[in-house]
Amino acid sequence: MLQFIAKPLGLLLTGIYGIVNNYGISLIILTVIVRVCMIPLYAKQLRTSAAMAEMQPKMQEIQRRYANDMELMQQKLSELYREENYNPMSGCLPMIIQMPIIMGLFALLRNPMMYLTDESMVMAVHESFLWVQDLSQPDSWILPIAAGLAQYFAFSSQSSGMDQAAAGMMNSMKYFFPVMIFLMGRSFPAGLTVYWFVGTLVMIVQNIFMKGYKEKLKSKQAENQKNGKKKK
Repeated sequence: MLQFIAKPLGLLLTGIYGIVNNYGISLIILTVIVRVCMIPLYAKQLRTSAAMAEMQPKMQEIQRRYANDMELMQQKLSELYREENYNPMSGCLPMIIQMPIIMGLFALLRNPMMYLTDESMVMAVHESFLWVQDLSQPDSWILPIAAGLAQYFAFSSQSSGMDQAAAGMMNSMKYFFPVMIFLMGRSFPAGLTVYWFVGTLVMIVQNIFMKGYKEKLKSKQAENQKNGKKKK
């Protein structure tokens, strides 16, 4: 399945390389393009999360009232979803779409010659970039450390505004995951670590903008509720 995603991404990478003639810069441009294309999916996920947060008090009331009758509880929750025009599965769809793309890009950059058909790319993957002598070989320290630190700040930017349980889980992951990225970065090709580092930087910027977008959604919801009470 990955080849159906990795091969088109490989063609895109080859096209970018044909323009810039630098494999390291091509990787950066490809990463930014893929991340920017997925922004609508992140926005959809955020809107779903905001809708769920708005319904949370009503859901908790139903769960409390019908705690001893699970069947009736599910029925009342389904009625609430219909009233609010909310689909519980809509929050999963963006993640389902994103994961194959991310995995396809990961596969491409881990084993580029499996998916790059242009002969000019055979030598391109071995080019040097900044201090890295060969992007097809691991970088022992600098890139893995940079990728790990970027991952830490990405988790830190996500934990703000979460409920206590979610924030606690995110807080534990923000220490474990960067260490894992650092260790993986020491064994993976430097080109893949470049992708992870740049992609995480884009995610940090995205989280900052999404945080502002989330505040706008909350303000809009509060205003709609206020107007609804006035009409009553």
